[in-house]
Amino acid sequence: MRILLIEDEKRLVAFLRKGLREESYAVDSSANGAEGLELARHGEYDLIILDIALPAMDGLTVCREIRAAGLATPVLMLTARDRVEDRVKGLDSGADDYLVKPFAFDELLARIRALLRRQSAVGDELVCGTIRLNLKTHNASRDGRPVELTAREFALLEFLLRHPDEVISRSRIADHVWNFPYDSESNVIDVFVNRLRSKLDPDHDYLTTIRGEGYRISRVHSTDDE
Repeated sequence: MRILLIEDEKRLVAFLRKGLREESYAVDSSANGAEGLELARHGEYDLIILDIALPAMDGLTVCREIRAAGLATPVLMLTARDRVEDRVKGLDSGADDYLVKPFAFDELLARIRALLRRQSAVGDELVCGTIRLNLKTHNASRDGRPVELTAREFALLEFLLRHPDEVISRSRIADHVWNFPYDSESNVIDVFVNRLRSKLDPDHDYLTTIRGEGYRISRVHSTDDE
């Protein structure tokens, strides 16, 4: 899942980027409101973490502009202001949740999971046939048997499971799972898909390759299109 972090405290940014990436999130960041707004408008993000006190454009204005642009991306607002009226202003500007600094990283993760659940209408577990992925514990299983996944394999499977029955292009996978532009000369995505398939779907019941287009994970068993 791809997160946009708009925050100007360098130490906090470094801490959050490291922690979120360890939790398998792809993270872009911006240190000022105007630049962050442009990224939000032109990027495809699953969630935005937004500070209020920002240079160039404050977070309240950024949030209002995001909503004015018709973007429904969940926004988690960060601030050192803990007065009720400050929280009301943040929520009224269009934020979905509000977290006061300093905060525990585990609480931030819980709020991120809650917002993503709300956005995609799923609980803590993603299911496709006999494949199950627990977003809270990071456990995966097939036919009730646990399957060990690397952080990147987990992120790839989560992204596919959040878009069941859709054909997901390699460029979208590169953006959301690796957070870099797709390179047609590289086979890294194909390698990871094949690793994931060998662990969870060796019979190609669920995860199929659509030649020239990308990959699809299906609720109903299908044959491979390769």
